[in-house]
Amino acid sequence: MGDTWGALAVAVVGVVGTLGGALLTQGRADRTKRLELQVMAQQQREERQHAEQARRAERAEAHQRDFLDLRRACYISLNTASRQYLTAQVNLQHALRSGSGVEACLDQLETRRTAHRDSYAEAQMVVSTTVLAVAGAASRHLNRGYGMLKQLLVAPPAAPEALDAFDGQVNASWELLSEMRHTMRDDLSVDDTDH
Repeated sequence: MGDTWGALAVAVVGVVGTLGGALLTQGRADRTKRLELQVMAQQQREERQHAEQARRAERAEAHQRDFLDLRRACYISLNTASRQYLTAQVNLQHALRSGSGVEACLDQLETRRTAHRDSYAEAQMVVSTTVLAVAGAASRHLNRGYGMLKQLLVAPPAAPEALDAFDGQVNASWELLSEMRHTMRDDLSVDDTDH
């Protein structure tokens, strides 16, 4: 009977060893699987974080592009309105010299002045302080020219000397508008070799 118990003991040890080995192997497999899942979860978190950073960067870039487009449109509007305002002043000066078409030129001047005022008001909300300083100087000078012309209209006919004196105002205005345009181009990083 000793052999039976011995054989039984060997069989039990064999079965326990086999079952123990299987359990041990299964435990290691489970732990390996858990580690793989943790690594995958970490990779997914990192990919989500990277994707979120990329989305934020794209949104920031899109915002910058939109703001650049807004500034460009504002600069175009202000430049155009300012030039048309000055051209309307020159047209009125010529009409006063010739004595004809004054009313039509005055109407056009008022329209151009309003368009310039609106465009400048928009620029005040959008442009950089550097551009705003130059645009403000040009705007004030244009408005000074407008005031000079309005004074010439009060006591017609306008004296030729006063109309000739207005030429200096016009030349200074063109210079300020040129400086404003150059500053806007610099702000937009537009290559400008012929200041």
